[in-house]
Amino acid sequence: MITETITFPSDFLWGTATSAHQVEGDNRNNQWWAWEQQPGRIWRGDRSGGACGWWMPGGAEADLDLAAEMGQKAHRLSVEWSRIEPSEGMFDRQAIARYRQILQAMRERGIEPMVTLHHFTDPLWVAHSGGWENPGIIERFRRFVRYTVGELGDLVRMWCTINEPNIYVAFGYIRGVFPPGRRHPIRALQVLNHMLRAHAAAYRTIHQMDGQAQVGLAHHIAVFEPADSSSALDRLMATVHDHVFNAISLYAPHDGIIRFPAGTGLVYGPLLDSQDFIGVNYYVHYRVRFDPSRRTQGFARYLFPPGAPLTDIKADGEPYSALSPEGFYRALRRAAQLRKPIFITENGCPDAADRVRPRLLATYLPQVHRALREGADIRGYFHWTLVDNFEWADGWGLRFGLIELDVPTGQRRIRPSGYFYREVARANALTPEMVARYAPELSAYPTSA
Repeated sequence: MITETITFPSDFLWGTATSAHQVEGDNRNNQWWAWEQQPGRIWRGDRSGGACGWWMPGGAEADLDLAAEMGQKAHRLSVEWSRIEPSEGMFDRQAIARYRQILQAMRERGIEPMVTLHHFTDPLWVAHSGGWENPGIIERFRRFVRYTVGELGDLVRMWCTINEPNIYVAFGYIRGVFPPGRRHPIRALQVLNHMLRAHAAAYRTIHQMDGQAQVGLAHHIAVFEPADSSSALDRLMATVHDHVFNAISLYAPHDGIIRFPAGTGLVYGPLLDSQDFIGVNYYVHYRVRFDPSRRTQGFARYLFPPGAPLTDIKADGEPYSALSPEGFYRALRRAAQLRKPIFITENGCPDAADRVRPRLLATYLPQVHRALREGADIRGYFHWTLVDNFEWADGWGLRFGLIELDVPTGQRRIRPSGYFYREVARANALTPEMVARYAPELSAYPTSA
């Protein structure tokens, strides 16, 4: 339990994050909509359907009203490639006009936008041409970026090129639970290579168009440590999983090297110093145990720190995550070693009953302040997410929102954690009184555990 008020820098951005397919609704022209129609792909047969209604007139604006009322000064959203470029080389003016409406609505409410250009979804025409396995994707993505930034750049100062390339690859090409549903390690590495090159192409393109733009990549940083530090196999598994999942994509935009086995280990010039900020998405701290039966998980079993509070259960029957403030701190310190500004572009947990999320805020935000005190240049925190939305392969079964959504009626209700976050954002501080009010049980839990 914190014993004194923690105050953040005066220009610190408090916000939330969403992605287009998860909130817009009726997004029928990408590979995810097609995937949802296949039996057994989504937990309980869920469909994104109308999602949160953001594509309808006034839909996004109503939720942005709530965000502004909750004290948020920033929001990270994505644009949908399949809406903007529904067929190759053909661009939709109405789609651009709708995104301009949403971005203007954000500015009118005092909400700074960060726009993600690729968040897991590809147009059907891209998927049919080989998707990210095809090296031609790099120039296709560059063309889309050039058009989109040209149309929206007067409203946007911060761009995120690609969200979590390591998750796109791991879930789509190793575990097979995201489209295209492959389990092919060689193609997985090719896709990761192409995504990193596409990021570099996007970064260079945006800066050619706007030298003042701030451009980054959203990295999913997981913490891996051996379940048994005395076991050589556990230590090896933790090291290998950290390298493949974290290090390849995290360090490539820094030193330009696409590391083995995704690349040759040589410097790829356009990647060198190709991020103005580092986006950190943090959710999990794993203790890794060697398990030869887990082929699709790299011969490793992932365990959570013992005694850590668990979040809601995924479709596979396992908890999505367990709270680990220390893991969060370690992820931030790792990113800070690259000496770039940091935005926490995603952090949250699935918690329909709102029993764990207040504790997450109360224990994770002190770690942000701890890293700041130690010199990390952290500029903002974007909580995942504003309102419950369609959670990919887990459908509507996992609820991440500060705002609860009743899917059939569309009704919203701010959760207690949402009011907690509102108090933090409005005060630009976390106080012992806030923690006592929203997470009183924390007197038994140290904030650094």
